[in-house]
Amino acid sequence: MRRLRGVGWLGLMCWLLAVPTAWAARALDPAALFAIESVVGQEMGFGRVPGAVVLIGGEAGVIYRRAFGDRQREPQRVPMTEDTIFDLASLTKPIATATAVMQLVEQGRLELDAPAARYWPAFGAAGKEAITLRQLLMHRSGLRADLDLRPAWNGRDAARRLMLAERPAAAPGSRYLYSDINFEVLGEIVERVAQMPLDEYCRQFIFSPLGMRDTAFRPVDRSRIAPTAGHDAGFVHDPTAARMGGIAGHAGVFSTADDLARFARMMLAGGQLDGVRVLRPETVEEMTRLQAQDFEHPRGLGWRLVAPFAANRLALPPVGAYAHTGFTGTAMWIDPVSGIYVIVLSSRLHPDGRGNAEPLRERVATVVGDALGTLGEQAIVAARPATAAYAGPAERLETGLDVMAARGFAPLRNMRVGLITNHTGRDAYGRSNVNLLRAAPGVRLAALFSPEHGFGGERDEEVESAVDPATGLPIHSLYGETRRPTPEMLAGLDALVFDIQDAGTRFYTYITTLGYAMEAAAEQGVAIYVLDRPNPITAAAVQGPMLDADRTSFTGYHPLPVRHGMTVAELARLFNREAGIGADLRVVPMRGYDRRAWYDQTGLPWIPPSPNLRTLVEALLYPGVGLVEGANVSVGRGTEMPFELVGAPWIDGADLARYLEARAVPGVAFSAAAFTPASSTWKNQACQGVRLTVTDRDVLDAPALGIEIAAALQRLYPAVFKLDATLGSIGSEKVVAAIRAGEDPRTIAGAWQSGLDAFHARRSAYLLY
Repeated sequence: MRRLRGVGWLGLMCWLLAVPTAWAARALDPAALFAIESVVGQEMGFGRVPGAVVLIGGEAGVIYRRAFGDRQREPQRVPMTEDTIFDLASLTKPIATATAVMQLVEQGRLELDAPAARYWPAFGAAGKEAITLRQLLMHRSGLRADLDLRPAWNGRDAARRLMLAERPAAAPGSRYLYSDINFEVLGEIVERVAQMPLDEYCRQFIFSPLGMRDTAFRPVDRSRIAPTAGHDAGFVHDPTAARMGGIAGHAGVFSTADDLARFARMMLAGGQLDGVRVLRPETVEEMTRLQAQDFEHPRGLGWRLVAPFAANRLALPPVGAYAHTGFTGTAMWIDPVSGIYVIVLSSRLHPDGRGNAEPLRERVATVVGDALGTLGEQAIVAARPATAAYAGPAERLETGLDVMAARGFAPLRNMRVGLITNHTGRDAYGRSNVNLLRAAPGVRLAALFSPEHGFGGERDEEVESAVDPATGLPIHSLYGETRRPTPEMLAGLDALVFDIQDAGTRFYTYITTLGYAMEAAAEQGVAIYVLDRPNPITAAAVQGPMLDADRTSFTGYHPLPVRHGMTVAELARLFNREAGIGADLRVVPMRGYDRRAWYDQTGLPWIPPSPNLRTLVEALLYPGVGLVEGANVSVGRGTEMPFELVGAPWIDGADLARYLEARAVPGVAFSAAAFTPASSTWKNQACQGVRLTVTDRDVLDAPALGIEIAAALQRLYPAVFKLDATLGSIGSEKVVAAIRAGEDPRTIAGAWQSGLDAFHARRSAYLLY
């Protein structure tokens, strides 16, 4: 019997009693899977993917398989077929490279905890001598995200030279840093130890034995391949892999849904399929167990660990299954708890490189969770890593949405309602507020309104109004032609409902959208209901400078400190009185909320409130690092670690790290980092700077941290750093002037305490908890 990773013996016994063998095979409702058709159709309608292949199965074989839409849109349309071949991108890592490494470990030709330099001696140069194979497999080597593409280079020899010259951005083993270089190095080591090219090794020892006939690096038959950006099918999209000739440890494999299903069946069966053994059972166990007590980035060996599809229903821990995704729009989940695997393949980059497969992947996981009989939609639970260690069932927190749903939305009966929301508007079971309101007796949901980042929460530009293909309702964008509901938008409505997860920071625009909506509702005589949600970075800490009264804007609706320590309903109460709005405001408080709680202590699944707040740690760093974002520095947007990085081409990362470490900022550590953002400030330009690691979130004063960073940049680079550009986020002319004058950041932070004291006194009148 396979051990459930992260669970003690007591938990395992409870699981054995609760879940019979092949539980999912008996409990899965195939009819419920027909909802996938609607999901994929909507995502194609949004223009996020041109088409997709979805396959769901168990150890015995395929349960559901369907092709949707188009394989190719340009230069001519080609319909999608179930046997379409896709560029797997980073799925190459677990399917090919990690499997090859573990086969060689089984044979005694590699040791997981041996230095990589044992097998590639030249790799030990430039501070890499201590990096082990295990660290490479679990992305804890300290190496950067990928090799530089400038100056231009080509060929595997050139790639090897760059790998050898690479210096770790962090001490090996010290922290998680997702890195393609890790698997590029592992691919090289496989070649050296096996004495054959990586593609040939994988063909002989993984793909052919498993009967994966359409799986290969550099496929010869291109007639069934889905193109990525541009129109060339069969050429790997990843730029580094392309320069390496299409064969690399991190990307380059092409495959079909049916071939990946055979691989998944092998993993579920403990390493064998149809009598052919590819891995030992203990090797599969090792690859898919939690390798470090890091629940922010739970990793196996080559795999990301995720919650089982049935996690909520059976009170299972957050790392009972494993998964990986690919940049091109591919994904695979394998859930040994339920015995189910899910494969979603799309070519979201075709034809213009602007697609987004994340909503599709999450929504398909939702349908699978429903089909397994889970309580509501489990997309977030199943598709995202957990953010905290499993601590067993806790007292259930009910959000304002939960409270209203329990009452059948009675206060809204006989009303035409407009709903201001986005992807975060889900109840404790994952059900969307749109569906709940539409099903509420006597309530007519007539319009939807979306804030910055759009209804799906994935856009980083202005968003146009649209029609929701799932409901036919208009979606009025409040981050496009207008940022306030217009009288035309509100015509005929009796009430507005605001239900959005805030981030707890003054310059996060969702609370401005709340204020503007309250103003518009008051002007039109429309009642506004605010359904409360937790402050993710606690509603207890109040930190940072107050916004100058004359600096209110879309990124600063009302004079507040940077970290305001209030929930959205409490802010609505404050806005209504202190801004003189006079709205017919009805707040719906939470039940069971402790304002001292961090989000990962609420029992609610983390849903990134916007594209660059992917984790709770990033949300905590945002009110600090975000203070310098307006200047000429990158804060990690366009990387895997937004708001965990600060850098620019003109910064010396080692110097900045030494300076900030010497400041001994409580609750955070700094290390030199090098990175190249794929978007936003300094797009595609190599940056040096620092990586921030939170060491104690309870003592970290994030806004004071931001002032430390701004002061350090001003002191070290006064001729380059654009300090004045930080005023919009810092919000205080006195603070910016003090930084310019060279005052000690601790003195600056001490000076804003009197303003915080006054705010505390005002704030107390509006608190609900």
